[in-house]
Amino acid sequence: MIVRRIQQTLQEAIGRQSAVGLIGPRQVGKTTLALEIAKDRRALYLDLESREDRAKLADPALFLRNYEDKLVILDEIHRVPGLFQTLRGLIDQGRRRGIRTGRFLVLGSASIDLLRQSGESLAGRIEYVSMGPLDVLEVPAKDTALNRLWLRGGFPDSYLAKSDSDSLKHRRSFIRTYLERDVSQFGPRIPTETLERLWIMLAHNQGGLLNSSRLASGLSVSAPTVTSYVDLLADLLLVRRLRPFHANIGKRLVKSPKVFVRDSGLLHALLGIEDFNELSGHPVVGPSWEGFVLENLLSSAPEQAMASFYRTTAGAEIDLLLELPGRHGLWAVEVKRSLAPKIEKGFHIACDDLSPDQRFVVYPGSERIPLGSGVLAIGVRELADKLAEL
Repeated sequence: MIVRRIQQTLQEAIGRQSAVGLIGPRQVGKTTLALEIAKDRRALYLDLESREDRAKLADPALFLRNYEDKLVILDEIHRVPGLFQTLRGLIDQGRRRGIRTGRFLVLGSASIDLLRQSGESLAGRIEYVSMGPLDVLEVPAKDTALNRLWLRGGFPDSYLAKSDSDSLKHRRSFIRTYLERDVSQFGPRIPTETLERLWIMLAHNQGGLLNSSRLASGLSVSAPTVTSYVDLLADLLLVRRLRPFHANIGKRLVKSPKVFVRDSGLLHALLGIEDFNELSGHPVVGPSWEGFVLENLLSSAPEQAMASFYRTTAGAEIDLLLELPGRHGLWAVEVKRSLAPKIEKGFHIACDDLSPDQRFVVYPGSERIPLGSGVLAIGVRELADKLAEL
């Protein structure tokens, strides 16, 4: 469902803008989707990780000018960092001749390179479409599929592996590739061991407040260095910083962001969790479920939705606040890993503070259960589907 929606969104963006950037982590299916579009549009596809294809762009303006009448797909565009300036010139030349849309589709394994380079060179000429791992609306509507997605994460090769053991090996290889190769392409030289230790520390503290000083002490680096490393992991779409909600309500609010390893499968691989039995007894099971719910809801929410959490120093708390576009208002979401969820006093106090338009408790079941005070217990798939329909 979501893949088709992304494909439609991508086609629409190509139809109204000169350049479109499809961004997302490695191995989520960006290339597969781009090749489908290439087939439909008879486009030119260049894989810039291929030395042969990079060689074709020795003089990019001369080469690409021959394909003015075709969509050109440039995969892993960060491998040719100076290309954006050339694309800008070609787009402007084409516009003067009345060719205004569907010139270039660029793919990147992270947002950092595209946002930095295209922000400088393609302002007003590019539109972005994000693509993440599989989510609950893309797997069968069965408890076994949901638990597999939670355990293995949403990267297709991991989710579809023959066994949990094979899946874990795949994810460990994925992590090693990022640490040893990709990080150096996107950011300053960072010691692999240091970044791996930080990533594991963040996994152990899944859903906790970011405390750069404490992390820095454990890594023997400075707090600003830790902040820059977390920034890089966030730019690589591997970590999410959930910002605190700020409102002038006369209460002392927590100001630090919460940090999550975005894909639950990578979280479990970092912690050495192989199967559902291990996960069920692990101390991270609650925070892991919270992060899993968070990512699935955000993947289904409207693009303009703003996500945050609410917490006062006195203990009032809402796990996820969604500020939705239009008349949909503010939704408050609490996450519980129990088939008989109970609402804590802090959630009621927080709702009294903010008066959200909708109040939900997401739990592992599938039935909708009224819990009183306008709160509805609902499954993650059902709430994701509700958001996708907005």
